[in-house]
Amino acid sequence: MKKSFLLIFWVFLALSSFAKGIDDSAGLDTNKVIKLNKQGFAIRFTNPHQTVIDAGKALEIAQKLNYEVGIAESWRIMGIGNYYLSQYVKAIDNYLTALSYFEKINDLRGQGKVYNNIGNLYRDNDLDQALEYFQKSLAIAKKLSDNKLMAPIYMNMGNVYYSKKSFNQALSFYNKSNEMFIALKDSVNLVQCMQNKGVVYYSLNQFEKAESLLLAANAGAQKLDLNESVARIDLTLADLYIRQNKFNEAEKTIAEGVNLSNIVNNDKTKYDFKYTSFQLDLKQKNYEHALNHLYNIYKQDSAVYRENSSTQINLIQEQFKQQARQRETEILRQRQKYDRVRFWGVTIMAGLLLILVAVLINNVKRKARTNIQLTNLNAEVSRQKDNLDRINHHLEEIIDERTKDLQVKNKKLSEYSSYLSHQIRGPIATLKGLMNLEKEGLVDQPECIRMMNKCVGEIDDKIIEMSDMLHDPGRKGF
Repeated sequence: MKKSFLLIFWVFLALSSFAKGIDDSAGLDTNKVIKLNKQGFAIRFTNPHQTVIDAGKALEIAQKLNYEVGIAESWRIMGIGNYYLSQYVKAIDNYLTALSYFEKINDLRGQGKVYNNIGNLYRDNDLDQALEYFQKSLAIAKKLSDNKLMAPIYMNMGNVYYSKKSFNQALSFYNKSNEMFIALKDSVNLVQCMQNKGVVYYSLNQFEKAESLLLAANAGAQKLDLNESVARIDLTLADLYIRQNKFNEAEKTIAEGVNLSNIVNNDKTKYDFKYTSFQLDLKQKNYEHALNHLYNIYKQDSAVYRENSSTQINLIQEQFKQQARQRETEILRQRQKYDRVRFWGVTIMAGLLLILVAVLINNVKRKARTNIQLTNLNAEVSRQKDNLDRINHHLEEIIDERTKDLQVKNKKLSEYSSYLSHQIRGPIATLKGLMNLEKEGLVDQPECIRMMNKCVGEIDDKIIEMSDMLHDPGRKGF
């Protein structure tokens, strides 16, 4: 009997030591996941492409460990990187995947951060929808009394009210976030706040105050090596200088911004600088250069993101619906997995207890009774296994059917977006160029009207053609 107790003791001791070793190893790997995500987030303004790479590495490690908090945060950081690369459809897909994991583990703070990120995506497309997501995030931040989360939300809400041209309300939110960033010693977001306030004062035609804030923000961003922020600040400064006829300053600012845009490799910012250069040459009456810029904008399909907003928001909303359906399917699968693990855990524990009773009692009758119990339990396990196999088979058929449906819809949406980008932007860019040239008196009004009518006719034809294609259920592609 004593030998049996001693044997059981050493077995449990060995298992405990082994489990501790596994936990220590997992702890080291989870720390690596956390480090990679923080590293990627820190360089989001400087090198968003590297942010996506770092988050991808973190995701790979987290998935091997089944570290769900790390998986969720890795998807969120990847979404942030794609957002700053203007890859909005990829970003919303990343955010919604992250949100599903945060909801699964009931991580409120993680959910709040994702709602804030999604709000930023909607900011250029649907201000009311963006505000709704920021309000969701703010409610969570207040519930948790989390100033670190609350501060960027206030700043983002200020951005929404700025877009709505409610400048005083925007300044109010910027000032709230500015106070919190000072208390948190968050120098990166302080630079962002200063930039946003400068943009507001520029919109209010308070040029001196705007220039002072934007130059201070530019210096702060350069000190922190925030290339993306410096480039966006330069865009506003260039516009400000052009309006004040400070052409030399505008040229220097544009040159700096273009260089940084190439480093960050953000296509949207590059095209924005091309249009700003066009405005500068037009203001200086360098019509040949202005026409060249206009030609390049048209040739490279421009970057008229605002005109593409309706398509973008439709894509995002459709992605959201698809992700919601995928999350429901994933929850069912995870629940099945959890039930199986729990069932086998209970079965194993019951078996161990029965074995322990058999060793301690050492009674033939007890052994016979135990064997009967084990036989009944095995029969129940077999029945449960048959039920689970039938359920899993049915779920796989449902998943395959939904996956095929989603693939068809995604392909249709992708083709629609590509068609819109290549067929509509060109005539619109030409139309804008003609309007600017007509203002400067470079073309005859009848000729200009004829060309503008031609552009409008092209746009109308393309819209009718797209409508016909979208409403043709038998059509496989554009």
